[in-house]
Amino acid sequence: MSIDVTDYRDIFLNDRPLMDARAPVEFHKGAFPGAVNLPLMNDIERQRVGTCYKHHGQQAAIELGHQLVSGPVKEERIQAWAEFARTHPEGYLYCFRGGLRSQIVQQWLKSEASIDYPRIGGGYKALRGFLIDTLESALTDCDFVLLGGMTGTGKTEVLAQLRNSVDLEGHANHRGSSFGKRATGQPSNIDFENRLAIDLLKKRAAGIDQFVLEDESRVVGSCALPLPLYQGMQQYPMVWLEDRFEQRVERILRDYVVDLSAEFQAVHGDEGFGRFCERLLESLDNVHKRLGGERHRRMRVLMEEALAEQGRSGAVELHRAWIEGLLREYYDPMYVFQREKKGGRIEFAGERRAVIEYLRQRVKPPA
Repeated sequence: MSIDVTDYRDIFLNDRPLMDARAPVEFHKGAFPGAVNLPLMNDIERQRVGTCYKHHGQQAAIELGHQLVSGPVKEERIQAWAEFARTHPEGYLYCFRGGLRSQIVQQWLKSEASIDYPRIGGGYKALRGFLIDTLESALTDCDFVLLGGMTGTGKTEVLAQLRNSVDLEGHANHRGSSFGKRATGQPSNIDFENRLAIDLLKKRAAGIDQFVLEDESRVVGSCALPLPLYQGMQQYPMVWLEDRFEQRVERILRDYVVDLSAEFQAVHGDEGFGRFCERLLESLDNVHKRLGGERHRRMRVLMEEALAEQGRSGAVELHRAWIEGLLREYYDPMYVFQREKKGGRIEFAGERRAVIEYLRQRVKPPA
């Protein structure tokens, strides 16, 4: 058995199952896609051991840890580790630095369950460092082009048609705008960065060295883009997606009303529609200052009437009124300004079919 596995590239390229032995508080701050948290110690136990280490040294902390994780508690955790190992024989375990915690888990699996299970050398810290380096090398070595366009032109749909696209909003589980919150929560910022780096790693392994990104602000919901990426996005060339106003209204109606309402009801059951209404009204209130008092009040009345009718009959036609108003009076003027500001970087503009064809045939410019 290889005690310390350090082929981090293989781990992420092949989605190896990962057993994370860190405490839950560490896991929730940041982990890797598909990793399962089966801790050696829970948060309280970890805190007590850490305090003991600080005041009495390593040996006393180790002894306390063995006292806290003993008897039925120890048996229950070994059983969970063994079940994971038997279900995922191709996987690995890790702790924060690949030190004592993962060593103990590995030893107990061997002595108590007769399972040899490999451990990741350097642990979470090494894996995370590898992904940070992966992102930085991609930004240095690869070519990037941005996809811009008015709200509702279907930029995400275009990205889905391209094998070299990177869906930042998908990784952030957010649609990017003030109305972009989903029924399910967003990942932690570290998880978002990890997903992004793994996506780039896999695409580069497939021979891709030119990427298409949607033009985003620094923050996608609660997820902040890595600063080097955001800085690069202020200079990357741009392709501008165009579509008719009526089509944009229909797309927003589908994405932000029909689909989002169904998503909330699928996640929250009977409470779903009420939560969807609260989320939509909250999103409008979030742009209150930028809209101004009179416009906000007018849009809110239209939205409340549309939601009431949707709740009564299921009909969504009334939503078009506030969608059209927001586009004409708020979003479109803002995007017109942005287009003029970024005009020197726009190398192509057109409707969906032309933009997809252009991006598929686009040649990486010479260095």
